[in-house]
Amino acid sequence: MSDWQFELEEEEFSSQFSGRTILRILGLVKPHWPWLVGFLVTIAVVSAQDSYFTFLSKRMVDEGIVAGDRAALMRIATTYGALLLAQAGGVFGFIYLAGILGKRIQYDIQKMTFNHLQDLSFSYFDRTPVGWIMSRVTSDSQRIAELTTWGLLDFTWGVMNIITAVYFMTIINWQLALIVFAAIPILLLVASQFQKKIIAEYRRVRKLNSKITGSYNENITGVRVVKALGREEGNLREFGVLSREMYRASYRAAWLSALFLPTVQFISAVATGSIVWFSGWQAEIGGITIGGIQAFVSYVTFMMWPVQDMARVYAEMQHAIASAERVFSLLDTRPEVADQPGAMDPGTIRGDIQFEHVDFWYEADKPVLTDFTLRVKKGETIALVGPTGGGKSTIVNLLCRFYEPQEGVIRIGGRDYTQLSLHAIQSRIGVVLQTPHLFSGTIHENLRYGRLDATDEEIEEAARLAGAHDFIATLDRGYDEEVGEGGNLLSVGQKQLVSLARAILARPEIFIMDEATSSVDTLTEALIQRGMEVLMRDCTSIVIAHRLSTIKRADRILVIEGGRIAEMGTHAELLRARGHYYRLYTQQFCREREQTYDLFQVPSAAPA
Repeated sequence: MSDWQFELEEEEFSSQFSGRTILRILGLVKPHWPWLVGFLVTIAVVSAQDSYFTFLSKRMVDEGIVAGDRAALMRIATTYGALLLAQAGGVFGFIYLAGILGKRIQYDIQKMTFNHLQDLSFSYFDRTPVGWIMSRVTSDSQRIAELTTWGLLDFTWGVMNIITAVYFMTIINWQLALIVFAAIPILLLVASQFQKKIIAEYRRVRKLNSKITGSYNENITGVRVVKALGREEGNLREFGVLSREMYRASYRAAWLSALFLPTVQFISAVATGSIVWFSGWQAEIGGITIGGIQAFVSYVTFMMWPVQDMARVYAEMQHAIASAERVFSLLDTRPEVADQPGAMDPGTIRGDIQFEHVDFWYEADKPVLTDFTLRVKKGETIALVGPTGGGKSTIVNLLCRFYEPQEGVIRIGGRDYTQLSLHAIQSRIGVVLQTPHLFSGTIHENLRYGRLDATDEEIEEAARLAGAHDFIATLDRGYDEEVGEGGNLLSVGQKQLVSLARAILARPEIFIMDEATSSVDTLTEALIQRGMEVLMRDCTSIVIAHRLSTIKRADRILVIEGGRIAEMGTHAELLRARGHYYRLYTQQFCREREQTYDLFQVPSAAPA
């Protein structure tokens, strides 16, 4: 996704404030409504107690201290202490409930997004940076959870404080209460103007944060390339530009936020001064007591802080709604490849594979396959060779149904494969890639990844067949050895052997090998070829290879160029034809000697 697409997307999300989004956020809270109700009731009670404490203070001054009634003073003080203990329990309660509610909501969001990501097609991951996806699952889910807990806490607390303060001020002296009411609209207007400017700066911070997250991800995952090409200084300069832009935007937002508080305090001071002046006149005519004046000043301060908090919560709400829009946009993304209505699992996909007049492209103006037709017989081994970008990997991606053809039909066992469920196809295809991927955990856990019900004996047998057991046995913890993130504690050859053993254990009906030996040494290649021979005995197999020594015994070799079959035949037939394959073979073997061990040896009658 390009920078301008990021900026457009972020601006679109950050400007939305739809009721539909708020309803969807409330839908996330709905399953936890008992916790929410308890949370809100506890906040309301504790907030009301806050206001009542100020009213009790007034009574202590007027009925106890000024009146000289010691018994009344002790009675009110006892009530005050008892309520204080009760409030302490209430504070513990709503903090506990907020923590539980927030984590439950965040868990639900992360679970939904993770589950949905499993269903999305390869095309989504092709065009969407990992950093963008990670931000949705982590920071955006956290922001939504915080809105529905701590944001709701501050809002509810503020509203209850204002309502109860207004109630008690009206009881004490309604004329002074009118002065406070006059200050509130001014305060709200000032808060609104400040928050608009602050939000604009935070929008810029959020866009830059997405870019920085993507930059982090690319530089960490591509650290070997960075080191190999000596790109550290260049990357630091690019990262420095992004960091400085984010610093300036954050600085402006912080400066506005810092100016906002003194402005609110100035308005509060004017209101408080007016109350003190008017209270003095009221006291002269007996319209208010000393305790009443003290209570009014406290209530003014008591009300102004909630107004500031509500303005802050409003800004955070906009941030959270923008986060929710992004999360919901991910959840609303429909997979381009999905099960059709009535899709079935026949129990096997053994049978002929047919590509019938298939057209496919990743971008509409750049066709990859054009009118591609091919039939692979059940149990046959075919090899795909040709220049990079010719369409070899696309053929196997279509067969695995990671993508679907734009035109034409692919059949498995005579049935249009869109009539089969994705699980029916993909659970019966074994794939060994050029760059093997292992998951964090042990070798044992990685081997069982494709077949969770496999026994330890079956796991060890698969490792022996793949040639992986010998190196595993030399490790300190054997099959319980940790492989590290992405398998980085193992060599490329060891990872490839584990990947092959994993494929053998899964017992695939169709086996695909995509450049699996191109990055390993000769000895490891020989072990991989031996494992391939075991795996391919009962499978329909498709092998993509640049090392032509690995495919000489394939039933058919297809030369793929420009999305079409340029040549097709056995190794011997293609050599005799002296066409594309002959040139590839002779050019390669002018530079290389035959390997000492070769699974696909040339038949004695064929030319060398």
